[in-house]
Amino acid sequence: MADPIGGMWLALKYDAEPFGGLAVKSQLGSRRASSHHNLYSIETYPENMRPADTAAAHLQFHLRHEPTSLELLARVFAKIGPSFVQEWINNAPTGQYARRASFLYEFVTGQTLLPPVDLGGNYVSALDASFQVTASPDKMSNVSRWRVRDNMPGNRFFCPFIPLSSQLKTAAEMDVSAGYGELVQEFGESMLARAAVWLTNRESKASFTIEGEEHQLDRIQRFSHVLATRTGHGAVPLTDTDLADLQRNILGDVTITEHFGLRLSPVFVGEYTMRYENVVHYLAPPAHDVADMLGGLKIFLDRTEGQSPVMRSAVAAFGFVYIHPLSDGNGRVHRFLINDVLRRDGAIPDQIILPISATIIGDPTSRRNYDQILDRVSKPLMRQITDHVSFDRDMKTYPDGIKSNLDFSTPDLAKPAWRYINFAPHVIYLSAALEMTIKHHMKEEAIYLRSHHNARQALKELVEMPDMDADRIIRSLRDTHFIPSGKIQKEYPMIEKFRLWNAISEALRRSFSE
Repeated sequence: MADPIGGMWLALKYDAEPFGGLAVKSQLGSRRASSHHNLYSIETYPENMRPADTAAAHLQFHLRHEPTSLELLARVFAKIGPSFVQEWINNAPTGQYARRASFLYEFVTGQTLLPPVDLGGNYVSALDASFQVTASPDKMSNVSRWRVRDNMPGNRFFCPFIPLSSQLKTAAEMDVSAGYGELVQEFGESMLARAAVWLTNRESKASFTIEGEEHQLDRIQRFSHVLATRTGHGAVPLTDTDLADLQRNILGDVTITEHFGLRLSPVFVGEYTMRYENVVHYLAPPAHDVADMLGGLKIFLDRTEGQSPVMRSAVAAFGFVYIHPLSDGNGRVHRFLINDVLRRDGAIPDQIILPISATIIGDPTSRRNYDQILDRVSKPLMRQITDHVSFDRDMKTYPDGIKSNLDFSTPDLAKPAWRYINFAPHVIYLSAALEMTIKHHMKEEAIYLRSHHNARQALKELVEMPDMDADRIIRSLRDTHFIPSGKIQKEYPMIEKFRLWNAISEALRRSFSE
């Protein structure tokens, strides 16, 4: 940018740009203009908007005209320390931006400034709700120290950043409950209730398919039971105790995992090459930060209560997988949380599981989209820290029994990126995936189940038989394009005796074509 101001000026001046970039980049130009790009927008202002050439002036512009990037602030504060903020508040003890900057400095650094004795002014929100998602109004609290209204949607260890845009607002406003209601109107409660068990099993199998373990039948059935019994019940599993219990139920007794609950060892997502070399696709936060980060995620869910279920479920699910708090099972809990939060928020009724994992693996494009949304955080992170990640010659055994030789020499470099993730792309992604799940996958399955039900009834009108036998015949004739095979005819000689195969074939063909 030729003449950056605000957040971009700070980023360039102090080499502090967020790993994933800024959501809004401001610059000076001949006239006021806006342009929107895939990952960010550019705001152009006339010359009379130029801030003074100081950190405080450009930070004030950032707070006033742009969504507040906590990652940017954390990196700037780490580079230049507290003196400029302290001087600013001393010189402007009633200024709203000086007070907001002082509050935010203490929030992201954990260090304290000295409020001036003549500090005053009306209470002002720490974050501007017109630019980004903040705490719900009834969850805010006044901080008399700075006369600031604390509307932070998290804690200093994990505070999701969701800048608002027309695309984000449309995605967050997606009405999952209304979409499901349309299915109820078309197919009826009883038909969808019969589909519930099947959809739960499908979600479980698809979740394992994502991890390349689609043939693990016992594990698939165990996860189905977890989905059916744990979704939306009890506390949101974000504490050590609750996660240990959930992880134990998911993994079962036959596992090499020695320690359930929060990991006590480093972890990365990656692979081994043919030369037995480690390739790191994503490095998770240090184990000693995990509990505090999950605490921030819990605060987010507490303080955004009543807001968009789609937005909240996206942050819960993707926030969890980026924190990666378990030694095993993170992916399944990540996808479990989508349905869990949606049900807690009343977006889907009890007993219904949306087969979101089936949407993810529905076709190569859908799977690629899922991988790309995970890469929104992992790729920029790894570009910046790869040179600081290495593998020692000797393995170290950690308190949770995990052996690892992973070494990350500069964790402070990555902490702001882990703590203040931009989740706007994830909300947009999940909204589209949920719409696909409800309007296509669930509808297709409901159509199939209705057709199967009608076929079973039509078959039983021709010849009495148990449901199990009826389903066996239906499956066989569908597989052979409604032409009875020699094998199925031998299995049911009485049908051949009464010369019913032609009538059965025609009845089933008609049931599945309606």
